[in-house]
Amino acid sequence: MIKKGSSYIIIIAVTLIVYLALEYSKPKEVNWFPSFATHHKIPFGTKVFNDILENKLGDKTTSVYEPPFIFLNKNDTITGTYLLINNNLELDKSEVSKLLEWTAKGNTLYLAGSSFGNALENELNFSTKTLYTDELDHKFYMHLVNPSIKTKKPIVFSKKSDINYFSKIDTLNAKVLGVIDDFETISIKNANIIKQDYGKGTVILNHFPYAFTNFFILDNENNTDYTSSLLAYIDTSKNIYIDNHHKSGKTFYTSPMRIFLSAKELKWAYYIALIGALFYVFFEGKRKQRAIPIVTPLKNQTLAFTRTIADMYYQRNRQKEIAEHKINFFMDYVRSKFHVNTLEKNDDFYNTVSARSFHTKEETTKLFSYFDQLLQQQNITNVQLIALDKKIEQFKDKANGSK
Repeated sequence: MIKKGSSYIIIIAVTLIVYLALEYSKPKEVNWFPSFATHHKIPFGTKVFNDILENKLGDKTTSVYEPPFIFLNKNDTITGTYLLINNNLELDKSEVSKLLEWTAKGNTLYLAGSSFGNALENELNFSTKTLYTDELDHKFYMHLVNPSIKTKKPIVFSKKSDINYFSKIDTLNAKVLGVIDDFETISIKNANIIKQDYGKGTVILNHFPYAFTNFFILDNENNTDYTSSLLAYIDTSKNIYIDNHHKSGKTFYTSPMRIFLSAKELKWAYYIALIGALFYVFFEGKRKQRAIPIVTPLKNQTLAFTRTIADMYYQRNRQKEIAEHKINFFMDYVRSKFHVNTLEKNDDFYNTVSARSFHTKEETTKLFSYFDQLLQQQNITNVQLIALDKKIEQFKDKANGSK
């Protein structure tokens, strides 16, 4: 017979197998998380763009995994383009100062993000607003301003219901490179890409970081041309430093459970196994009391044995022996109860027994004389035996204070 604990394990195992089979047969859900990580293959990762740069420029690309402030402090002599792409580029004041200080030496700073933070806005004197669309089939249209790299038709993007644009720029130093609108005609030319001189260098701000994502580049040829045209503003003859620090998605895994947690099916299998283990511990881990068998206590057979022996003597007409045993038992009672010697029956003996048993000396003497008389007889009748028993019990009752 299967134990109860084993049946629980079998039920859990069968449940896991059925669940995994159902999950495995389901179509895999698309992860639309905006990670912008260079190693992510999800729609809003940037692995495709990163691979294009590495294949096209080779050793001229360098991945940077530490904050720009630290990297530029350690490498203050480098030149080229510093490329930062992420959904939110909320750079603090020290990072902005360090990046612009490096840019002013004749380098290019390319920032692509949905937001840039107050420190950069104040330094470059620009403001941003959000373009919303409340249509169910929301679409945004954009193109580049330069006719030589402008795509044949506007770029269409429908994966977001809001996109930021530049509502104010430094018109003396900034130049609009790209525009966006929620109408295909792009009647209101909201700037979403600008280029601004800073010292001897150039700062390019792109409010549409999704142009560098896997989904956007691979969606259609028009999108691919748009992303390629954005590279025209980068001097590819010099080194390009690609930031991997400011990313919404992790650049590396830190958990030893990454194999289980990376796949949805294995992740849920792991969670269900943990939940099943908790249920097992909760229900089976309780201290269980086994059923205690009822043990019938041993009966005191002394009285039954005595009665059996007495009946045996009585049925064989051995009343004399019964009387002798009863008298001997009574003598033992007297010795233990009154602490007297029963071998010599003199006046002191009778006085002591009568005093301690609440009897008169005459009653005590008469009882023991009756014992002597019976012991001298050859045979004892049943009537005499019954009378002996009554006399003994009456004596004990009075001695014990019952009468």
